[in-house]
Amino acid sequence: MTGRLDTLDMLGAALGLPEQLEQATASARAVDGLPSGEGVTSVLVAGMGGSGIGGDAAAAVLSASSSVPIVVSKHYECPGFVGPDTLVFANSFSGNTEETVSAVTEAADRGARVVVVASGGELVRLAADIGAPVVPVDSSIPMPRAGIAAVTAPLLVVMDRLGLVPDTSSMIDSAVTQLRRRRDELAGGGDDVATGLARRIGRTIPLVYGGGPLGEVAAWRWKGQFNENCKVPSWCNRIPELTHNELCGWAQHGDVTRQVFTLVFLRYDSEPGNVGRRFDFVAEACDEVVAGIETVRASGDTPLAQLFDLVLLGDLVTLHMAFNEGVDPGPVDILDELKGWLRTP
Repeated sequence: MTGRLDTLDMLGAALGLPEQLEQATASARAVDGLPSGEGVTSVLVAGMGGSGIGGDAAAAVLSASSSVPIVVSKHYECPGFVGPDTLVFANSFSGNTEETVSAVTEAADRGARVVVVASGGELVRLAADIGAPVVPVDSSIPMPRAGIAAVTAPLLVVMDRLGLVPDTSSMIDSAVTQLRRRRDELAGGGDDVATGLARRIGRTIPLVYGGGPLGEVAAWRWKGQFNENCKVPSWCNRIPELTHNELCGWAQHGDVTRQVFTLVFLRYDSEPGNVGRRFDFVAEACDEVVAGIETVRASGDTPLAQLFDLVLLGDLVTLHMAFNEGVDPGPVDILDELKGWLRTP
């Protein structure tokens, strides 16, 4: 792995995902002063980008067993249903994400039960003002997107501790085991599934399709990692929804699209309904109008293990694509430029 342009050691952060999940779980279990879970009727997770994806991941694996609805909001405003009976997670790696600060400040004003997941910043100051607990995020993680376990585990553990979901210990342990197993397969520096997929996608534009709740979150994650790690355009969609609209869009311009796009299918066990058959149909319909169709199937014994297995695979694929092009995957200069621009009157 030497000789690669990786100033922030994003590769090391990706390979450390199982330990990150363990550490974040332990931190969440040790936090004192949690609000009561009695009477909670809804859960809101406010967060953006690499922090907000923790809410998406938690909702995907917990919604089927949660006693209350879990809503993920990625906006400045606080949804109208939020009030004293709402548990609100403020997910922000830096603690200064302006959309999250805005939404959570409004939620606190309405009397919501707030739990902050952050490394510092304005949200930690807000927590001190309102007496809310803080689950600390390891500030040594090089970038928010490298901390997906650090912003997912606290939600699982806190909802478990408040009695809103069944015990999450076994699903977390299973995910750690699977991440270590997958890391052993991918960390050798040889020709593995991640390096091979990175090579085959090459300079085409990846379109990522996931099925069902887990596949949808994984597709969003891969799409974001293509954007931020490789600095390439990428988009994603979900099955079954795309088979009610987007599928029609492949009827024209096949002479162009087959030179430009690679479809990446993210699959996992227990896909609901006819999702699997819809993937088969999409593959047949699109075979001649895209450069290639790549299928990645998750391993793992639980939904969380399978989701994080796909996360680690996607991280490694996108990092290898960056390395292949001499791109430093860590810095995201255009996003920093945007933040500076927004601060300018």
